[in-house]
Parts: sequence; C-alpha cells; structure tokens
Amino acid sequence: MEQESETNISCIKRNKDIAIIGAGAAGCICAYFLKKAGFRDITLFDFGSPLRTLLPTGGGRCNMAHEEYDFRELAKNYPRGEKFLYSIFSRFAAADTIDLFKEIGVNTYAQGNGRIFPESNSAKDVREKILEKINNIEIIREKVVKIDLIDNGFKISTIRRNNKSECCYFFSNIVVAVGGHSSLDLIKDLGIKTIPFKPSLVGLNADIQIPPGIVLKNVLSKDFNIKGDILFTHFGVSGPLIYTISSYKARENFPYKLSFDLCPNEIKLQSLLNNNPHKDLKNILADYFPINFVKSVLGDLSEVKAHKIDGKTRDSILDKIHNFEITAVSTNKGEETVSAGGVDLNEINPKTMVAKKYSHLYFIGECVDVDGLCGGFNLQNAWSTAFVAAEGIKQAYLD
Repeated sequence: MEQESETNISCIKRNKDIAIIGAGAAGCICAYFLKKAGFRDITLFDFGSPLRTLLPTGGGRCNMAHEEYDFRELAKNYPRGEKFLYSIFSRFAAADTIDLFKEIGVNTYAQGNGRIFPESNSAKDVREKILEKINNIEIIREKVVKIDLIDNGFKISTIRRNNKSECCYFFSNIVVAVGGHSSLDLIKDLGIKTIPFKPSLVGLNADIQIPPGIVLKNVLSKDFNIKGDILFTHFGVSGPLIYTISSYKARENFPYKLSFDLCPNEIKLQSLLNNNPHKDLKNILADYFPINFVKSVLGDLSEVKAHKIDGKTRDSILDKIHNFEITAVSTNKGEETVSAGGVDLNEINPKTMVAKKYSHLYFIGECVDVDGLCGGFNLQNAWSTAFVAAEGIKQAYLD
C-alpha cells in the first residue's frame, strides 16, 4: 500500500489486471467469461449486493432471454441500438444464452409467447448459480466515483462504504458495467460522449378519470400499430402495451397524446341496440368492457336505454371506443425497469465493446445506449455484450 499525503485519499493500492465496475448481470457474466478464458486477476466493484437487480426481473422469475434465433429479428426489439447489435448478436444471442445457463447449471424453458425462463421460475436461483461460478473473484464493496487515464492503464477512485474514506486502485483493463439507474460521472473527464438517461419501460402519468385496477385486453395502439394490455392506475396508465409505448417514446418531450382502439374487432353497435332496446348501454357493452370503465368514459350516457340512442349518439360512442385518447404528462417516477441512454454507440467498437478512444476501456450492458422492449431483451443485451467484451479482452492479450 502506498500513502498519498498531499490529498484526502486515504490509500492507494496496486491491484489486479482487470476491473469490472458493476456487479450486475452484465458485470458478473463478463467475469464468468473471463475466468473461463483463463484470466485470474479479475476484480468486481459494486457498492451494493451483487446481482441484486436480477431478482425482480420477470416478476421474480427472471425472464432471461427471448426465443428468437434470427439475430436480425432479435435486434428489432431494441428501440435504440438495433444495427449496433447485429455484430454482437451474430456472435452471442438467444441460443447461446440457453447454452450458457445450462453450463452454469440453470435449465430453461420457453413460454408460448417466446419468453425464456429458468425451470425453477426463480431469479434467486439464477443469481445463486452465477455467484457460485465466480465465487473466487474478489468483489470490492466500494463506490467507484472516477476513472482516470494514467501511463500504464487506469486509476480508479472509490469511496468506502463504512467510513466514506477514499481509495485508489490501478488496473490495465476496465470494463464499465454500471446499470441504467447509475451515473456515468465516473467517465466525465475521459471525453466520451454520453446520452442522458431517460426512463423506459415505465408507466405514464395522465389526467384521466378511470377507476384504478381496470385492465383492458388486446388494445391497439394507433400510434405504433401494436396490440397489448393496458392497466389503469391511480397515476394514469401502465401495463405491457404502455411499457412498450414508453420505450419507443422515451426521448419525446411531455406532454404527448396517445391514441388507442379499445376494441380492434368491430363492434356491431347498431345491431346490439336493436336487439336489446330496453337494456342500459352499460349492460350492452359489458361483453366488451368492465361496466365501471363504460360508466367512466360515457358518463350519464351509459345509463340510457338502447332505444333512446340515435345515430349521431351511436357514432359518438363508437368514436370514443375506436379513438380513445390519453395525454401523457410524465413517467411514473420509480417504476421504470430500464433506462434509455448511456455511452454513445459511436464511441464503442461493437466487435469488442472497447472504447474507440481508449484501447483497454470497455462498456457493456445498460450503460451503453441500447435498451430493449419487455420480454427478456434487456438481459440478452447484458449477456451478449459481456461475452463480446470478454472475447475482446482475450484477443487483445493474444495480439
């Protein structure tokens, strides 16, 4: 240990060869690949518990990949990073993920919708199996606050968990694998362009008067021509379709309008009115929507008998169903599972995940400007970029 008296840094340590900053999905799997390749001087840095962010994925079941084996089709599920991922997914994609986890001791299965899960349906089990495979790799529980370039590599500055004192470490290779909720201030002095993080896959706040808890199935987004379920909440809207929309519009300024067809299959409303002349409108529409939803959208009209509804009113009802609009005013803070943004893709070589400006600095996982839709795509990005970076480091040593 080497003391530095002229600063407030309490210690300087000369440490190992490869540092991985962030012990999440990408960081830990990168450590696994490097260990498998024969590297022994590997150190993980993380202020919190390793792989903690894996536990809530897939509702606690760990949706680890998606059953799409054409790498170009797989890449279409990423609103940001599609073409960048071609090279990466051509080398490591869904089939490779299945093989990887079988090797680790996690058997998988695919649901009918293509989502791949561990047979145990337990993210905790996946976490434990990964940690078992890297149990002899040192994890330093300190927060990395800065990376500086030095003559023979990089200096990492950290803050300790307990006494908040600062430490420095020196490494030849750095892999940055911090998550999308983290700051990229640690590289701010390196001249690498970053895109500000924005919430993605998140519920939207909207000023609508719909009782919370109502779910509408198979709704069509007219803005994107995609279908899915919507959940109405205390703050606005959520659910699978909203998550997808929020991802596509992650960088759009609020407020913005969204248009939906709540019943893409035609409602033959006039026939229903003719055949049920003495029924209230809300009861006629009950086969299509929850009654509380009909009452909220149509108000007093929902109580009107069918025989009292004229053609103009009928058309107005159909318009509300087939052209339902919501004005989104913000994202629901704290709900986002993924962030859009990170290191600009023009700064990274997709064949190795190395920074174009620094030959031994790598970026993987959510800290790069790549994010996917729901369905295992974001974890696929973590596994794939981790593999490519590990291969890049291995190749650099061979060269």
